[in-house]
Amino acid sequence: MTRLRMLTAGESHGPALTVIVEGLPAGLCLEAEVLNRALRRRQAGYGRGGRMKIESDAVEFTGGVRLGLTSGAPVALQIQNRDHANWLGAMSALPRDPEDAEREAQLALRRVTRVRPGHADFAGALKYGVDDVRDVLERASARETAARVAAGAIAARLLASLGVEVVGHVVQIGDVKATVEEGFWSDWPAACAALEASPVRCGDGEASVAMVAAIDEAKRQGTSLGGVIAVRTTPLPVGLGSHVQWDRRLDGRLAQAVMSIPAIKGVAIGDAFELASRTGHQAHDGFAQGYARGSNRAGGLEGGMTNGQPLVLLAAKKPISTLPRPLPAVDLSSGEPAPAHFERTDACAVPAASVVAEAMVAWVLAEACLEKFGGDSLAEFMAHFEVGQDLQSRRLGPRGVEERGST
Repeated sequence: MTRLRMLTAGESHGPALTVIVEGLPAGLCLEAEVLNRALRRRQAGYGRGGRMKIESDAVEFTGGVRLGLTSGAPVALQIQNRDHANWLGAMSALPRDPEDAEREAQLALRRVTRVRPGHADFAGALKYGVDDVRDVLERASARETAARVAAGAIAARLLASLGVEVVGHVVQIGDVKATVEEGFWSDWPAACAALEASPVRCGDGEASVAMVAAIDEAKRQGTSLGGVIAVRTTPLPVGLGSHVQWDRRLDGRLAQAVMSIPAIKGVAIGDAFELASRTGHQAHDGFAQGYARGSNRAGGLEGGMTNGQPLVLLAAKKPISTLPRPLPAVDLSSGEPAPAHFERTDACAVPAASVVAEAMVAWVLAEACLEKFGGDSLAEFMAHFEVGQDLQSRRLGPRGVEERGST
């Protein structure tokens, strides 16, 4: 079984973020600009803060890609942190030197002891036994998600070879909810173009304007807003994932991947929570002639496996916990009450988070496709996929059963 693996490393204000992707078949076309385009989408979105004015994220391949194609070896890449130039003393890997007065002054300036409610600060400081919360917040920062978006863009390239596309978008910011009709997706390229044109990646133009206004109001109040993200795909191959073990169910794997994104506090597949208040006859997607479905309340997953419909996943993102008007906190160095630490923040990162969620869904789906179809090269992977599709088509013949004895 081929396993797709991703490792990321690096801190928010360190020299760079590093990504290693292992398990890709050889022969996959991979160009830096494809990944850079995804990184630019993550940096955009109304409500982003000052850090995005500093960074201009771009990848540099350092292994596994030759002449524009994967070689079958692990793919390694880096994303430089431009802001690191302003943090050389505080983020140096060298041991401390008490004789270096300038560097000691920088360390003191960047030291963090006032924990932020809602962040990793408090639990991380106690878990790792540090008295400077910067050791925790630098890695817990959502800056790490740039590495995931790069990896997700690689996964999306593999999915594209199967004709599968994935897009993340915003359906709610604060108390402003969008209405996106199912017909919106009948023209996939036009729908994606509409999302890219929206400052908040929302397919409802009226709601998009109201979301921008809500973000502006949050800025004026010195607070932040969360929201709800949706990730949608084109129809998926049937049978990704499995029902046979708990950790192979695709809905669980998708939920874990999306929940791992900073500030995501809930994930739903399809209509999810709405189904809890319906009857069984109202909740499920009945079959019609030719195995067609009149609805997709299940969100494309049944029994932990894809059923051939588009995947629809929702994720709830809480408001950012770093606030210009800080919440009450405690200073770890003294144990005394103090306002929470504030450094720099976004008023709303929901549009950016939709790109991250898109990347994580693409990653899990690419991994599931490699598990099902396998192959050390892209040609072998595609051949296995085509055989699998042909076998399923034969099983879904005119009588809906496999024609025994056919070749």
